Amino acid sequence: MIACTVIGLGEAGATYAAALVAAGHSVTGFDPVAPSTPAGVARAATAAEACAGAEIVLVLTGAAAARSVARECLPAMPAGSCYADFTSSSPRVMRELGELAGGALFADVAILGPVPAQGVKTPLMVSGPGSRAVADLLAPLGAGIEIAEGEPGAAMAHKLLRSVLMKGLASVVVEAVTAGRAAGLEEWIRAQIAGQLAGDGQAVIDRFLTGTAKHALRRSKEMQDTADYLSDLGVPAEMTTASSGALTRMAQEPAPALR
Repeated sequence: MIACTVIGLGEAGATYAAALVAAGHSVTGFDPVAPSTPAGVARAATAAEACAGAEIVLVLTGAAAARSVARECLPAMPAGSCYADFTSSSPRVMRELGELAGGALFADVAILGPVPAQGVKTPLMVSGPGSRAVADLLAPLGAGIEIAEGEPGAAMAHKLLRSVLMKGLASVVVEAVTAGRAAGLEEWIRAQIAGQLAGDGQAVIDRFLTGTAKHALRRSKEMQDTADYLSDLGVPAEMTTASSGALTRMAQEPAPALR
C-alpha cells in the first residue's frame, strides 16, 4: 500500500483517486471547490495538509494553478517522495517546477487521451526524476506509460505537439460538420472527413506537406471564399479564416523538406 495524495478532485482527479483506492492504496485528497469526494478518499482541509506524509502526490488541477499548488505542496512533502504534475503546463513551467522540487522527485506527466472516456487506462507519457515512481504506481492500474528521456518538460513537449494536431483537428471537424448541417449536407461531409482520416497516414502527411506549400496561394483564396460561404450559412468560421491566413503566409515561405 502506498500513501497517495490527489490534488484536484474534478473529473480526472476523482477518476485516479477512486482507482487508487480500489487498488488498495491509502488516498488523501484536496480540492477547494469539488462538491464530492470519491469513496475511500480522506479529504484534507488544505493542500499542504494533504501532502504531509505522502509518498506520491498527483496534481490534477488546471495549469493556471500549477505554480501556486507546487509552492504550497512541495515544502510539506517528505524527502524522497514523488511530486507528479499532470497539468497541461508548458515545458518551461514544468522545468521551473522541477527546480522547485528540492528533496522530492519531480515528474512531468502528460495525459495523451480523454480521461472521461478511457479512465485510468488513458495513455501517459512521463519525464523527470519521478518517472519510475509514477509508472510503478499507475501501470498496474492499466495505464500505458511511456517514459520520455530528458528533464521535466519533455513529456509535456510531446503532448503539446500532439495538441496542435488533435485540438486543431477537432476544431476543424466541428466547424466542417456544423457547416454541413447548416447546408443540409451533414452526412456527405461526415463521409468526406472519415475518408480523409483513413488509409496510409504517412502518405497523407507527405501529401499535405508538399501540396499545401505548392498550392498555398490558390488555396488561400479558396479558403477566403469558404469563409464567406460559411458566413452566408450563419456558421462561425474561425478555423477557415485562420487557414486562409496561414496559407497566405506559407505562399511566401520555402516549401518544407520531406524526411
